[in-house]
Amino acid sequence: MKNVILAIDFSESTRRILEAAIEVAKAFSAHLYIIHVAAPNPDFVGYEEGPQSERDAVAAHYHQEHRELGGFAAEARQQGVASTALLVQGPTVEKLILERERLQADLVVVGSHGRSAILQLVVGSTSEGLIRKAGCPVMIIPCSLTDG
Repeated sequence: MKNVILAIDFSESTRRILEAAIEVAKAFSAHLYIIHVAAPNPDFVGYEEGPQSERDAVAAHYHQEHRELGGFAAEARQQGVASTALLVQGPTVEKLILERERLQADLVVVGSHGRSAILQLVVGSTSEGLIRKAGCPVMIIPCSLTDG
């Protein structure tokens, strides 16, 4: 195993899945890519761009997420794991699959929040989408919404 992707969403369980992914990467001497997929820009009918203040707020939010990702990658490196932080934008499952192919990852690690079956039916599941389409093993770390 050469490359591992860790998909994070900055939820309360991020720390738990980061620790699990670091252990896997250590065990296989793999490079760990810590990826967050930011939501795609909303489509506003009739508008090319939002107000400057809105664009500035979105840019500040992405900058903060990128800093946090960099911190996670630095933490992995302190534990002896080669690590890279990536912030990409778009539909979550599709972007993770594209990154998996581009990085030639052998494993994708993701947390599962255990949402209700009705919510999963309506909005789908990142974990389920990855299992079906990733083209490599997917390790799912079960996390409750109360993990901290």
